[in-house]
Amino acid sequence: MLQTAHAIVLKTIRYGDRSVVVKTWTTHAGARSYMVRTGAKNGGSMAALQPLNRIELVADERPDADMHTAREVRVEKPYLNVHRDPIRGSLILFTQEVLYRVLRAEAADPSLDAFVREALETIDTSDVLQGYPLIFLLQLSGHLGFFPEYPSPGADHFDLMAGCFVPAGVPHGHTLAPPLSNALVRLLDIDLDALEEVVLPASQRRDLLDHLLLYFRLHVDGLGELRSPAVLHATLS
Repeated sequence: MLQTAHAIVLKTIRYGDRSVVVKTWTTHAGARSYMVRTGAKNGGSMAALQPLNRIELVADERPDADMHTAREVRVEKPYLNVHRDPIRGSLILFTQEVLYRVLRAEAADPSLDAFVREALETIDTSDVLQGYPLIFLLQLSGHLGFFPEYPSPGADHFDLMAGCFVPAGVPHGHTLAPPLSNALVRLLDIDLDALEEVVLPASQRRDLLDHLLLYFRLHVDGLGELRSPAVLHATLS
């Protein structure tokens, strides 16, 4: 039956000459794939299907189908600043790469959906973005079930494998020393609407980002290496 869906474009894959498969995150059903005709009357415009566009689809949705057919596609909320600012553009690239690899659940998740939409709006409108990658990853980890535990007295090393702060001496090598661990503690209570509170040197932000990405690789099966952090390091230095 035809249904209107509110979705975020995660990836577009060419399928033949006049169709694309659009991987999306939807408000009503989580991760969902749509076949979209391009170039034809009432078909989807490729401009509307750019990564992380917030779109509205009218689609033929069938409960048991792995792929659904979109009849109409339009941009629901255009970005105002993303495509005119290289920093915002690099953050969109980074966020798209992360979300495409972690948004896999095929079920509605209103809290996660609201967070993702807030993250995209932050990229487009916030005047302070240097701390965005760190706060985005930390808050996303909470929605995925592995937000870091707060430290107890004497626990001054963050254990990336266990997701908690521990005393020195953990046998494996995946721990943060006190300087980075202390910086991480200061970030745990910061939300996307308070990015101005992220006051860290650029070198420390880079180190924390690399370790938080390792943290994600340890907790999300199949995440793999990301290519976009190299661009972030250059634009947010």
